[in-house]
Amino acid sequence: MALSKVDFNNINVTPAASKALKWNSSANGFETGDLGGNLILLTTTTLSSAAATIDFTSSIDSTYKEYQFHFTDMHPATDSVMLQFQVDTGTNTSYNQTITSTNFNAVHSEVDDDTTLSYRTARDLAQSTSFQAITEGADNDNDSCATGILHLFDPSNTTFVKHFMSTTQSVINYPETRQTFCAGYVNTTTALTRIRFKFNSGNIDAGTIKMYGVL
Repeated sequence: MALSKVDFNNINVTPAASKALKWNSSANGFETGDLGGNLILLTTTTLSSAAATIDFTSSIDSTYKEYQFHFTDMHPATDSVMLQFQVDTGTNTSYNQTITSTNFNAVHSEVDDDTTLSYRTARDLAQSTSFQAITEGADNDNDSCATGILHLFDPSNTTFVKHFMSTTQSVINYPETRQTFCAGYVNTTTALTRIRFKFNSGNIDAGTIKMYGVL
């Protein structure tokens, strides 16, 4: 079997930050290009005072196939509440898209009497327009908060439904730690353009959410 040879005269690998080697359009050439998986920070929202919601209403478009929302130190004003999200299309602000999802979590209490892994039927949705819970009941003690990452895939696609998944960590008021895994899809082929985060009761007392596009 004959082996293909690279034409070294066609190699263009001028050093560049965050670039990787890849094949170019030539039959036997290399070049540097974007390194897959790079996170591009698009916007940051940090609360300076309590608010009912944190909304992202711009920059969710066809530029990226995946968007990530990294939230840290999300502190609820009310005890034992869940962080949730919903999405919408165009300039709509109803945040009532149809979601089907699955949800489970791992638990470990401070006194070591609860070490369970369980499916959470009360947290999943089945063709529902409700907000999707992505954490368990977060504690509002001064030193407690919730944190995690939500992935939203190809929200501008007009052929397929829109998939999402999240991994979060929260301190609940037992007290214990709960790692929550949630995944599902938004059952629409219309492009999604906005997303809202809120607790299921009371204000967001403090927190930061960063939105990234993924190359």
